[in-house]
Amino acid sequence: MPVRRIDPGRLRRLLTLEAMTPVPDGAGGFTQSWTALATVHAALEPVAAAPRFGADQSLPIVTHVVTLRARADMRSGMRFAAGDRRFSIETVHDPDETGRFLICRVREEGR
Repeated sequence: MPVRRIDPGRLRRLLTLEAMTPVPDGAGGFTQSWTALATVHAALEPVAAAPRFGADQSLPIVTHVVTLRARADMRSGMRFAAGDRRFSIETVHDPDETGRFLICRVREEGR
């Protein structure tokens, strides 16, 4: 399978990279608080949209691919923010193992 060539000029979208920080709730559990780590230039491409069924309702699942310059702190479980939109990072990989770029498969939250 050929390696996809990445054009750095396509990384025009500003996204905020966020990490979840657990905050104790005082009852032995925790709540999620999201902390902005960095603003990155990225390409955001829609891949698929499909319904997910459960609890007598249909919930849409929208997936995207985010391409950005490589960062050492990237991992699944983080998310990207763009205005009021949130994208949960499901996978992170280096497409050609050169350490220049990362490709993230993300799921858009709340859509």
